[in-house]
Amino acid sequence: MELQGTVKKLFDAQTFASGFQKREMVILTQEQYPQPINIEFLSDKISLLDNLKEGETVKVGINIRGREWVSPQGETKYFNSITGWKIEKVMDNGSEPTQASPSQSASPVSNENPFAGDDDDDLPF
Repeated sequence: MELQGTVKKLFDAQTFASGFQKREMVILTQEQYPQPINIEFLSDKISLLDNLKEGETVKVGINIRGREWVSPQGETKYFNSITGWKIEKVMDNGSEPTQASPSQSASPVSNENPFAGDDDDDLPF
């Protein structure tokens, strides 16, 4: 999956006692109701954030992960996390994300009936 948005916040890398490392970023999606989405980068992927600045527009390749946890009282809870694995900077021209547009070399569409002058009726019925 991919998310596109503007980098809202970059956090410092965290190293845990086990040697595990993670670094988080928040992007603000570009839609009618923008959403701040927290994305974590793990281990060797934390270096992907090194050349980013807040305010840049990016497209992030993500995986959504879920896990189950049972409390000491026996209550089961479910947690989700969004893990990034790829980042592409997007050229920001100040508008909505661009969509594929028709080729400029395409011929204009005509409203004329292409069969209007065709008197040869070869239909069997």
